[in-house]
Parts: sequence; structure tokens; C-alpha cells
Amino acid sequence: MGEREYGLDPETVGRIAGDIKAVHALGVQVCLVIGGGNIFRGVSGAAKGMDRTTADYMGMLATVINALAMQSALERVGVYTRVLSAIPMQSVCEPYIRRRAVRHMEKGRVVIFAAGTGNPFFTTDTAAALRASEMECDALLKATQVDGVYSSDPAKDPNAQRHEKLNYLEVLSRDLKVMDASAISLSRENGIPILVFSIHEAGSFADVIRGRGRYTIIADD
Repeated sequence: MGEREYGLDPETVGRIAGDIKAVHALGVQVCLVIGGGNIFRGVSGAAKGMDRTTADYMGMLATVINALAMQSALERVGVYTRVLSAIPMQSVCEPYIRRRAVRHMEKGRVVIFAAGTGNPFFTTDTAAALRASEMECDALLKATQVDGVYSSDPAKDPNAQRHEKLNYLEVLSRDLKVMDASAISLSRENGIPILVFSIHEAGSFADVIRGRGRYTIIADD
């Protein structure tokens, strides 16, 4: 959203695309899962009174809009990109097929997974953990509003402490709100470390990949 109340801010989308290009240039295979809150929050008033299934499908469609915007931004800076949607919509993007996604990545393309898991009642976090497991990713990086996992909301609690490292069970038992429990559990089952960093700092993605910068890593000891 950038500084907007909802919707897409082209400057922010472009900056994030630049960050992804920098990581891709390191020779890292990158696949993305993008949320839809910037668009869904804009119409959330209309969602009041809707059943959960309908509201979730609206959110999934919002992620497709964001994925197409990111694809455009990445290709504008010379990064070949494919959008694969869990909800088939062949007119605008490819349907999600695991082997096709792997092939795209082998060819050096950035793959964007849209429409979450394709099912209601699952968050984008769970979709990210699922796709990371299916793609056999070495790590799951969550770009978020803050530069790691805190003991409480740092926007509300000035005494909130940032953690350098946590294990999966600590996150679950302490109910730290970095990701939903199903995403944490799925990552744990498949041994995928989670790195949480700020999406607002230019270059932070590449810094995390290099093992520098500020982030929290969630993994078993």
C-alpha cells in the first residue's frame, strides 16, 4: 500500500521488485506468495455480514491482483516472472501445477503463487508454508511490518523485546503472532526455517539472504 489507505502504490511495488531482482541476481531461486490485505481491507466494509467462505475467496482474488502487479514490476526491471494461481483463471495467469512451477524456477524465472491455497479458511501464511514445502525451499522468508519477532506488538508496547532466534515450539506456546499456527507447524514438520524481516527497508531482502541485517530466525536448535 505504501502510504495509501488501501490499494497499490506503484513506488512501493517497484522498490520491492528491485529488492527481489537484487536477490535473484545473486543466483538464488525465488518464489513468492503475496497477500491481499491492501485490497481486501479497502472493501472490508462490504464483507460485513458475509459468510467466511465468500470473504476468503474475495481475499484470494485480491492476491491475484497483487501478483499481476508484482509480475509487471519485475518484468519492467528485466526479471522473467510467472504467476501461478491456485484458482484457475487461464486468461490472466497459469494454473498452479507443482512440476510446472519447478520447471519455471529451473529456467531462472521468479514464480509468484497467487490465490493462496485455493481453499477458504487458510491464510496466506499457510499458503506460503505449503508452497515452500512443495518447492522444497531452503527457507521461508516473511517480509512484514517489523524487523523480526517481538515479545509483544512494538507499535503498542515500547518495552517489546526483539528476538534474534526462536524455535517453532516457542512461537506456538507463547502465541507469538508472527504467523498462524498451521503455517508454523507445517514449516516445523518439513524442517523449513522461517526468517522474519521488515519489508519497509530497501535492500533488506538481500541482506537477510547474505546473513546480515536485522531479522529473527525461527528454527529448531
